[in-house]
Order: sequence, then C-alpha cells, then structure tokens
Amino acid sequence: MTTRMAKYLGFAIFSGLLVLGVLPERTTVKAREPSSPESAFGTYVDAKGNITLPPNFLIDWPSMGSWSVLENGTIADIHNVYAPRSVIEYYRKNHEFPDGAIIVKEVRHARGAPHTTGEAFWVDDVKVWFVMVRDRQGRFPENPLWGEGWGWALFKGGDPTKQVATNYKDDCLQCHVPAKDNEWIYVYAYPVLGDDVVKHAPPR
Repeated sequence: MTTRMAKYLGFAIFSGLLVLGVLPERTTVKAREPSSPESAFGTYVDAKGNITLPPNFLIDWPSMGSWSVLENGTIADIHNVYAPRSVIEYYRKNHEFPDGAIIVKEVRHARGAPHTTGEAFWVDDVKVWFVMVRDRQGRFPENPLWGEGWGWALFKGGDPTKQVATNYKDDCLQCHVPAKDNEWIYVYAYPVLGDDVVKHAPPR
C-alpha cells in the first residue's frame, strides 16, 4: 500500500466514525463563575452577635494585602489581611462588600536583622487579630460591638478564642475613620479587590 493510499484510507475511516457518532464530541470548558459569597452568619457569628475567629483562615483564604507600621523609626508591626475568595470576587464585580462578608486582620510583631539586601523585617509572634463582619440589615442594634454596618471583634495573640473588645466605638472605630467613605475599609491597600481601588488612596 502506498503512502498516499494509506492517507486516503485513514481519512475515510475517520469520516465514517464521525458520521456514526463513534468519536467523542469536542467538549467546551467554561470559565469558572464566582460562587455565592461566603457568609459569616451562622458560622462565625451566633444568634446573639458573638463573633469567633475563623480557625483556618491562614490556610483557606487568600491574602488581600499587607501593612507595616513605623514606631520610633523602625517597623514595629506587620498587618496581613485576609478574606474568603468568594467575598473578594463579589467585591471585584460589585465594588462593595456583601452582607455577611468577613475580613480578618492578623497583626504580628515585626522582627528585623541585617541581610545581604539590607535591613530586612519579617513577621514574628501574633499581637492581635481583628475581625469585621458586614451587616447590611442591622441585625444586632443592642449589641455594642455592632454598628456602622459592621460587626467588630478583637482577639489578643495569647488566646484566639477570647473576644476582648467591649464597644466598637472605643476599641475599633477610630482607626477606620479615614476610610469611612469606603465602607470603613482601606480598600486601596488591597489590589486583589480590583484595579480601581487605588483611586481611593491618599495623595503621594
């Protein structure tokens, strides 16, 4: 059999199988659609409004961004902020946090030492955890840890199970006043929320 005849025969067999429906149809892979945003209510918030620190957020949730804080000319703390992927996807699409959105900020002491690239700093032990839960329905009007559309919680590094804040206005809100117009969140520090968040940053 010549090479040309083999090619014609192979084409004829392929065409016959295609007509008979023996060959599998081409499948189309669809892009993954964002899932419904994860809600903290019923999972990390109980019926009275008590907030718990999600135990596995470091492993399960993406990082939104980080901060470092200067104290006496050196970096004192490093703040890392996390949220469920579905909450981030919702914000990217809608430019706001959904009801039930939960955000965790882990504040660790910074540790530094000279390196070949210069003085370098990295995270050390946990100082505190802050947790915020978006509440668009005003669920707990009598709870002093709920207000301004959020639930607020504070846990010290020594005990992640004990919430120690007593009133969000005294223990939490003041640090968020500059971000009041952005749902009390410094969204410009979190590029994962979308390219347009940078417009909310203070002038250079």
